[in-house]
Amino acid sequence: MIGGIPLRQSARDPGPLAIAAAAGLAIITLFVLVYPAVYVLIGSFKPGGGLLSQAGTFTFENYLKIFRSGFSRFVLNSLVICAAATLVSTLLSIMAAYAFSRFNFPLKRTLFTGVLFGQVFPWIVLINPLFVAFAAMHLINSYVGMILTYTAFTIPFSVYMLVGYLVTVPKSLDEAAVLDGASRWQVIWLIICPVMLPGFVATATYAFLLCWTEYLFALAFLTQTELKTLPLGLYQYFGDDNVDWGAVMAASVVTTLPVFLLFLPIQGGISPGHTVGAVK
Repeated sequence: MIGGIPLRQSARDPGPLAIAAAAGLAIITLFVLVYPAVYVLIGSFKPGGGLLSQAGTFTFENYLKIFRSGFSRFVLNSLVICAAATLVSTLLSIMAAYAFSRFNFPLKRTLFTGVLFGQVFPWIVLINPLFVAFAAMHLINSYVGMILTYTAFTIPFSVYMLVGYLVTVPKSLDEAAVLDGASRWQVIWLIICPVMLPGFVATATYAFLLCWTEYLFALAFLTQTELKTLPLGLYQYFGDDNVDWGAVMAASVVTTLPVFLLFLPIQGGISPGHTVGAVK
């Protein structure tokens, strides 16, 4: 109110009807996103996944069944392959992204365009030539072959993401460290990495998820049952004539759980803004 005259409500302020509509849309969206996960979680404790007449009982039999059938081996295979590939791809991507964000060199734009093209490249067309190459190098049915595949598969996105994070870090931070006698390697690992930890964790998380859920490369390169990853292990409960829905839902919960246990606590404990006050 100015001079006793009430001000007209700003045109940008949402009215109660708009707020109610936005809240209703948010609730519907949340329901659509959460309901399938809750249904699978509850179904994993029901005979037949809650789809049969015995759906009213509560049991751990589905989990006992999948672990008796060797599902824990699939979990271990996925953890080893995906963790190793994520670690290697993240380390390589940090160095590549630092070079792209800090230096000017010949063919820089062309190389970075090639990295961007790697995100839209149909990797499925490489399965046959890679299979032939891996067979010649005895990398079929091996951790090393899958780690190399997943590393190459995740590097383009990781480099693109990290370049976007690194351009927000002032170059004066590097210059100050160099003036203090730090080498370029020390600048990357002792100065930039602590500052960019939230970005590195976010990038590594997405790279891990890409590896964790990948199916086609694993299907082509892993034919021995004891080396298969979780997506392949999950598929074994889909028969030609019937589906063991209880085992499918229990295996789906086990497949999802490590992602939450590994990354949600890490991301929750990291806050942005580490560059504030870093350069005097």
